Amino acid sequence: MREVLDREFEACRRQLRSYILRMTASRDDADDIVQETYLKAASRLDTFQGNSSLKTWIFAIASNLAKDNLRTRQRWTENVTDLSREAALSDPVFFQEAMHIRLSSEQGNFEIAEHIAFCFTCIAKSLPLEQQLCLLLKEVYEFKVTEIAEIIVQSEAMVKYYLHSARSRMIQVFEGRCALIHKEGACHQCSELNGIFNPKQKFQEEVVKIAMAREAAQADKEHLFDLRMKVVQGIDPFESGAAELQLHHLTHNRKVMENYLEKKQD
Repeated sequence: MREVLDREFEACRRQLRSYILRMTASRDDADDIVQETYLKAASRLDTFQGNSSLKTWIFAIASNLAKDNLRTRQRWTENVTDLSREAALSDPVFFQEAMHIRLSSEQGNFEIAEHIAFCFTCIAKSLPLEQQLCLLLKEVYEFKVTEIAEIIVQSEAMVKYYLHSARSRMIQVFEGRCALIHKEGACHQCSELNGIFNPKQKFQEEVVKIAMAREAAQADKEHLFDLRMKVVQGIDPFESGAAELQLHHLTHNRKVMENYLEKKQD
């Protein structure tokens, strides 16, 4: 049975790692939790009764560890990208580090699709924890409702409620924020950052490669959200050509949020 666990764990390790990263916004936490997940799974293998798939069982262990990691931390605010942009503009070191990555790393490209996935990660952290978890499991990692119910130890009815609430809230936030899908959207970071890191690249030519942006004028909000999820599904935040640059941005946003939330408590 240990050999079966090892094979299954290696088969889902990349998904598991990206899932935990998107929950915690921390590369270090993701690596630690993935390692701890394996150790717990191996030590508790005799308790696995086969009522679910081994992958579902592994994700349940990882989800519990991630929830323990996040439970005492405050949710991020929906305007995280605004606050992080303001902090970055006043921090020359941030841009020096980012430009060094852009010029020296094979994973230092700025890609609009990657940034769409990055924004989803940041904004999803403004959801209540159970909603964030269900949204990731269903919309990004394509678990069934029955499997999610086993992972978070809730009824299927509650999972459906969490999913509906999370989708509705995220659709509402993106409708008001994302300038790629709404002309009055407040957030222009994709175009701004593209201008900084790809000054010779024509932004609109890159945008039309993304179905979500092409269909923004005629598609309904639900469909646009589904297209956004297709973008996120196609991105491995550790393996893409933009991974190191975006992880640098994510670390920055996490620090900005932590400082902002600490000040609000004082």
